[in-house]
Amino acid sequence: MEKIKKGDQVVVLSGRDKGRRGAVLRVLDGDSVLVENVNRVKRHTKANPQANQPGGIIEKDMPMPLSKVAIWNPAAKKGDRVGIKTLADGKKVRFFKSSGEVIDA
Repeated sequence: MEKIKKGDQVVVLSGRDKGRRGAVLRVLDGDSVLVENVNRVKRHTKANPQANQPGGIIEKDMPMPLSKVAIWNPAAKKGDRVGIKTLADGKKVRFFKSSGEVIDA
């Protein structure tokens, strides 16, 4: 089970986007993550008339290491570490390490 999944709200821990929050768009290879409106870069693109793509400067989100993000805990209003535990019925769930609150019930 993954600690961070698509759709989770995360906060950036370090780097130029430190403190910014966003939703996870994709988890790549298990070690990097694509976060909405975080780690944006400008890419100079050549026009491709066959694919009907205009040229110019395009802003896009780039992946960042999974270790640089923490899942957002709305109760504590800060990023929190995540653990995985097995419930009595055998179901695996994620929980916040600080409070023990279950994320996905």
